[in-house]
Amino acid sequence: MVLSSNILSLATESLMRLNIVLAGFALSLLMPASAFALDPAKAPAAPPSPPAVTNVAPAPVATSSFSDAQRTEIQNIIKDYLTKDNPEVLMDSMKELQKREQAKAEANAKTAISGSHDKIFNDPNSPVGGNPKGDVTVVEFFDYQCPYCKMSEPKVQQLLKDDKNIRYVYKEFPVLGPSSTLAAKAALASVRQDKYIKFSSALMAAPFSHGARPQEDEELVYKTAKTTGLDVDKLKKDMNDPAIGKMVEDNIALGAAIGAHGTPSFVIGDQLYPGALETDQLKKAVADARAANKKP
Repeated sequence: MVLSSNILSLATESLMRLNIVLAGFALSLLMPASAFALDPAKAPAAPPSPPAVTNVAPAPVATSSFSDAQRTEIQNIIKDYLTKDNPEVLMDSMKELQKREQAKAEANAKTAISGSHDKIFNDPNSPVGGNPKGDVTVVEFFDYQCPYCKMSEPKVQQLLKDDKNIRYVYKEFPVLGPSSTLAAKAALASVRQDKYIKFSSALMAAPFSHGARPQEDEELVYKTAKTTGLDVDKLKKDMNDPAIGKMVEDNIALGAAIGAHGTPSFVIGDQLYPGALETDQLKKAVADARAANKKP
C-alpha cells in the first residue's frame, strides 16, 4: 500500500512539540533567578510588592537575549532529556500524535465520503458486481499492478461468496504508472462488451512488470483480453474514447478527495479502510455498515 504518513515526519513533529514544552523548563534552569530557587536561604530579600495590576498580559520572554552558548545548552538539555534520560517520552508522544492524526484523517474521510456519496456509491460509470440489490455496498479503489490489491482479491471473492447480499462497486484507480492506466482503460472499455468482471479478475492475476517493460505490459493486456473472449480491435477503439479517459480521471480525483492515497482502499458505509484487508476484517466492516443502516 502507498502510505501517506511518514514515521520520520511524525518523530520530527513530536520533537518540535515537546521542545516547546521542555524549552520552558530548560529556560528556567538558565535564568539567574533559578539559582535562588535552588537554595531559598541564599536568595536576597524580596523587594516590596508593587501595586496589583489587573488585565495585563505577561511580557513575552525575549529569547533573542540568550547567547549562542545558552541556546546550545538549552538544545542539549532537551536532547538529553528526550534521547538519554527519558526516550519513552518521545515514543509516547509519537504514538499519541499518530493516534490523533489517524482520528483526524478518519473524521476528514467521513466528511468527504458524505459529501461525495453519489459519486462513490451510485456513479453509473462504475461497474458493479456481487448482488446489485444488496443491502450493503462495498467500494474498492484498486490498481492492477498493486501487489496488495492482488493479495486482497481472493479475500474479496471469499467475502462475496459468503455474503450474497453485498453490492460491490469497482473503482479503477491507476496510480502506479502508464501500464496501470492502460489496464484501467481496457477494463472500463470491456464494459461495452459485457465482460468487465471476468476481464478485471484476469487482469488482477496478470504478471505486470511494474513499469520495467511497458511494451510487454501492453501486449499482456491485449493477450489477456483475447483470452477472456473480448474483441481486441473493438476494445482498442473503445479505449480511445475520451469518455473512458474521463472516467479514469474522475476516479483519481474522487480517491484524492476522500483520502484514498493508496491501493487498495475500501469504502464501506461511511468509513474509509485503507490497505489490504483480511476476509474477517471485511466481514466486520460490512456487519458494522449493515447495523448502521438499520438504526432509525
